[in-house]
Amino acid sequence: MSRPRTPFSKGPNPMRFVAPLFLGIAGCAILLWLGFWQMSRLEWKEGVLAEIELKIAANPVALPERPNPDQDRFLPVTASGQFQGAPLRILVSQKHIGAGYRLIQPFHTDGRRILVDRGFIPVDEEMPATPAGGLTVAGNLHWPDEVDDFTPAPEFDKNLAFARDVPTLAAHFGTEETFVVASSLWPSEPEVTPLPVSTEGIPNDHLEYAVTWFSLSLVWLGMTGLWLWRMARPRSGKEEI
Repeated sequence: MSRPRTPFSKGPNPMRFVAPLFLGIAGCAILLWLGFWQMSRLEWKEGVLAEIELKIAANPVALPERPNPDQDRFLPVTASGQFQGAPLRILVSQKHIGAGYRLIQPFHTDGRRILVDRGFIPVDEEMPATPAGGLTVAGNLHWPDEVDDFTPAPEFDKNLAFARDVPTLAAHFGTEETFVVASSLWPSEPEVTPLPVSTEGIPNDHLEYAVTWFSLSLVWLGMTGLWLWRMARPRSGKEEI
């Protein structure tokens, strides 16, 4: 004889769905908020990069007497003088070219000694001679942030370093902490390719982050729907006799 059905056997209790539904909606809302927040950060970052590009491309000015790393970063400048001493090689890698060196060298101008990044040479090229006599450097002030916990210490005895750490380089060469990345030299030196300052190395990953958060919200929504479907699905089993 079959057991009589009770009112509770007609279907799942609707209250069982409240908690999963709440978690699904709340989780999806948080993930969407993170995605839209990254989109707002993307808009902000693009504005910052546009400002930097305008500053880089502005008309050059004379070298400030006391450059400020915050206010004068990327400022276009010109300076006339001459290189002194031997250049230091900074190991770098260039796209489509491979490994090479940036050449950093003290530059004497108007009674001041500053640092100039002359540009790039491939690693298998011979060290070019230092330009003789006076010349004019055009470029941008910069204080690169290239040092982290994994950056090897400079090997000054081998005339080699692995990052453009301006305070360390200035102390080594006995110059002021003013660093100009050359965009051109006059007279030019064909053996060295200038690597001007640009926004290319400034990270802007906010779009990728936004896509990730939006994708996770879709996954969360799908998993919530699957959870609710499995809870609502009738269970199979033999009726008791």
